[in-house]
Amino acid sequence: MNWVALAVFVLLFGFVTWLGFAAARWRKGDLDQLHEWGLGGRRFGTMVTWFLIGGDLYTAYTFIAVPALAFGAGAIAFFAITYTILIYPLLFVVFPRIWRVCHKHGYITAGDFVRGRFGNRWLALAITVTGLVATMPYIALQLVGMQVVVGAMGVSGSGLLGELPLIIAFLILAAFTYTSGLRAPASIAIVKDILIYITVFAAIIIIPIEIGGFGKVFSAVPPEKLLLAMPGPNSTGAYGAYATLALGSALALFLYPHSITGILSASSGHAIRRNAALLPGYSFVLGLLTLLGFFAIAAGVAGLPQFAEGFKEFGNNYAVPALFLHAFPSWFVGVAFAAIAIGALVPASIMSIAAANLYTRNIHREFINKNPTPEQETQMAKWVSLIVKAGALVFILFIPTKYAIYLQLLGGIWIIHTLPAVMLGAFTRWFNSWALLVGWAVGIALGTIMAAATGLTPTYPLVIAGFSLPGYTALYTVVLNLLIAVVLTPVFNAIAAARNAADQTAEADYVA
Repeated sequence: MNWVALAVFVLLFGFVTWLGFAAARWRKGDLDQLHEWGLGGRRFGTMVTWFLIGGDLYTAYTFIAVPALAFGAGAIAFFAITYTILIYPLLFVVFPRIWRVCHKHGYITAGDFVRGRFGNRWLALAITVTGLVATMPYIALQLVGMQVVVGAMGVSGSGLLGELPLIIAFLILAAFTYTSGLRAPASIAIVKDILIYITVFAAIIIIPIEIGGFGKVFSAVPPEKLLLAMPGPNSTGAYGAYATLALGSALALFLYPHSITGILSASSGHAIRRNAALLPGYSFVLGLLTLLGFFAIAAGVAGLPQFAEGFKEFGNNYAVPALFLHAFPSWFVGVAFAAIAIGALVPASIMSIAAANLYTRNIHREFINKNPTPEQETQMAKWVSLIVKAGALVFILFIPTKYAIYLQLLGGIWIIHTLPAVMLGAFTRWFNSWALLVGWAVGIALGTIMAAATGLTPTYPLVIAGFSLPGYTALYTVVLNLLIAVVLTPVFNAIAAARNAADQTAEADYVA
């Protein structure tokens, strides 16, 4: 047991717990209104939105898994930096339009927007279910990140005792989310990012000095972990996988319910545009974080006997905790591990709120209780947020972690199929809603089949005329989704134009 690290960890964790409950009185509003509880009253300015979206996208699992991928697989991990650069032009162009129409019409979710834009509740239901299914394992993986750092401090055991720290963290997360809504993760995100920046900059300066410089770091990386070898004459090899993973991930990221929730909580479309310019700062930090995987290789932490049990239990995910334990004094290890654990609380809170908003607005109100009072609607969302977090905890306690990881990989393949209705819907009403629904169904089914055929890995070796194109399954299937929607739209319009319901929005709603 590393008592010094644990004491610092508990102190910082206790502070953010207090902050989460105190956030209910920050920018005080009526938390019995769903837009106040679930979107912070849509009053977050540029800086708060910057911390909130950054905390939303750059999660505890990112801080553990991306360096772990660099440690285990090598340079392919840097696709994460490429796609976080690509996402911000999309944020700048697309999402201020969506924010404006959602603000004018009181929409809280992507399902609300699709329902209003296309007038088809079944298409809205498809968007909603996709978001819910993609989000659940994502919350579970935040708890995995927390589980790794808690175990690295020596807090372990069998049965319920071994899982007690995770259960306590879940109860804290559930309580302050229920009480404070989106205000809680917005306030905690500021503390989390300060700790992350301190940790990353300390690591990027101190660890190379201890190893002997960046030259020794890069020379220690085996050649097979670099994208140096040209692919075969009939294959794009790792280059195709790298490029399609980057592009497909960029198209999918802001379609997740938690991303859209963070965006819709902004005070204006201008705040979103300013964030599109400021958020690449996080991409820079992510690049430094990815290098930690190479630092772990150079430091040889996998061969040190004191870390053998940790690598056995957590695999490559243990690389960053082992590196910090090896390189830093115990008190700073506590700071770094607290940053990662708090980095789990922020996105897990937002994800559970986003899932609750989706269920309440687009399933419960649409199909069960069509005329709830604002108080009933908000109370339902609060209860659903607890149920969602409980489901994530069940994943971790009773189901092997690899299944949560597999489902999260599938989540990216699924969520991208909301792109035609959401992103393209922000610019055009040309598509027939039933054509969009058919395209969505085919894309989801084919993406799942392709992922299953490759052992639930995210890439698929597509072969065309003897030429192999290994690439991200999500990108391949969303292209098919779009082609189906384009082909079927004039067909469906000709057959039953009257069934293509009226648009509840107007073009002026999208323009500043």
